[in-house]
Amino acid sequence: MTSCSTLRRIVSGLMLAAAPIIAQPAAAQFFWSPPDFSTPPLTDAEAATALGLPGATAEEIRAGLVWNLRAALNVAALQCQFEPTLLSISNYNAMIAHHDAELDAAQAALLGYFQRTVGKGKPGQAAADQYGTRIYSGYSTVQAQRGFCQAAALVGRQAIFANRGSLHDVARTGLGSIKKSLVLAGEQFYGDPGRSYSLVLPSFDKKCWKKDKLRPECQVAYNQQVGAQ
Repeated sequence: MTSCSTLRRIVSGLMLAAAPIIAQPAAAQFFWSPPDFSTPPLTDAEAATALGLPGATAEEIRAGLVWNLRAALNVAALQCQFEPTLLSISNYNAMIAHHDAELDAAQAALLGYFQRTVGKGKPGQAAADQYGTRIYSGYSTVQAQRGFCQAAALVGRQAIFANRGSLHDVARTGLGSIKKSLVLAGEQFYGDPGRSYSLVLPSFDKKCWKKDKLRPECQVAYNQQVGAQ
């Protein structure tokens, strides 16, 4: 009887100890303690500057927000396939299907902006095409890819569950975090040891080598570099 009681206490204790672990989902695919990519929602003035749309109307700013979000998630679908659990491709395709009407309206409004500010006809169309190319390249990253893919996946998930016609709200609240993630950031707790590591090699000067063996004086210098005694 006593042993059973003791066993119940042990099991209960283990369950209590494990509860906080079970209740907390994994914070991220790449980080134990993810970088803080949170930003406040963009105001119209901030959006006009961040999106490169000076003098845009409120409608044109909403269009710019939507089109930039589309560009960011499209780049993520192309660049983030190395981590399938982010669902970057399926999230992008679902966003396109779910918000097709708002995306079409955004494209038309942006063309109208450039027709108004650059010139009607070919000048405005060329400026709109150049703008599309520029924003796509602006979301492409190499060193900060892990953070970008993580932030884009989160916003992409918000986009596919947003009501039709409200994609601009998702973009207003989420684009700031995606742009912030384009700057390389590591663990909040551990830093970024893998990325900051640099390999120290011995000198390859001919005077340091004899018959493919490092000369003693160069070996001493190399040992000092790597902190060896």
